[in-house]
Amino acid sequence: MSNASLKVGYLGTGLMGEPMAMRLIKAGYDVQVWNRSRDKMDALVAAGAHAAATPKGIADTCDVVFMCLTDTRAVEAVVFGQGGISSGNQANVLVDFSTIPPDTTKDFAAQLKAANNMDWIDAPVSGGVPGAEQGTLAIMAGGSITTIEEVRPMVNHMSDRFTRMGETGAGQATKLCNQIISGCTITVVAEAVNFAQKSGVDASALTEALKGGFADSIPFQLFAPRMAARDFENPMGATNTMIKDLKTVAEVADKSGARLVMTEQALGIMDDAAAHGDGDADISTIIRRF
Repeated sequence: MSNASLKVGYLGTGLMGEPMAMRLIKAGYDVQVWNRSRDKMDALVAAGAHAAATPKGIADTCDVVFMCLTDTRAVEAVVFGQGGISSGNQANVLVDFSTIPPDTTKDFAAQLKAANNMDWIDAPVSGGVPGAEQGTLAIMAGGSITTIEEVRPMVNHMSDRFTRMGETGAGQATKLCNQIISGCTITVVAEAVNFAQKSGVDASALTEALKGGFADSIPFQLFAPRMAARDFENPMGATNTMIKDLKTVAEVADKSGARLVMTEQALGIMDDAAAHGDGDADISTIIRRF
């Protein structure tokens, strides 16, 4: 079956969703898009996508639906609200790139299956806007092997790595592991950049000096230059988004008994940044708290 013969829906065309949907368009798929703020679909429509009036409209006409939304409330509204995906009658798979709690994912998946027999794959992503633009995201998935393999050819246009981690909810649990590492790393990078500047070291040279060493990482390479230059334009992700994810980590850890010594420190610094007005700004702004 050719890409053009598959009808694909994409809901949520924000910072991550727009470039991910754009890659599907460029791969030749017949793409329908929906976003609560209609102007965020303009670039995709100009590139050849069709704008849908409602999430139901996408689920009524597409074979596979992809979704990338901000939080649990948005996911619930788009899937189960009036005119939502659950009232559609054609699509058989929903791939959710959003980051929401694992237990909530399991509940939503069961509700959707009962409503219209759609399978739910939880497939949160890592790699930020650059990864979405370049198609190099790491995507961790929960769901049946058969369903994941069904959508793999499409997801491969958006990612370098698409890994099944287990049954429904496993993708979200893995993303929380990712956020523990990413959130703590970004916070430590801010601390190191500040330390360099207070010590008379050119912080803008850190990434080149430490490249390939034990301190190197993708977050270090991406965020240290922004922090050193205090360049917060073209945001790569909001502080509030990481706060939301780390609070989910804390809720899950509270149930499981896992200790979060480092995560609690990082979350405290990010909460402080949000309290000083940087919650909706790029996460690089946490450097200001140092």
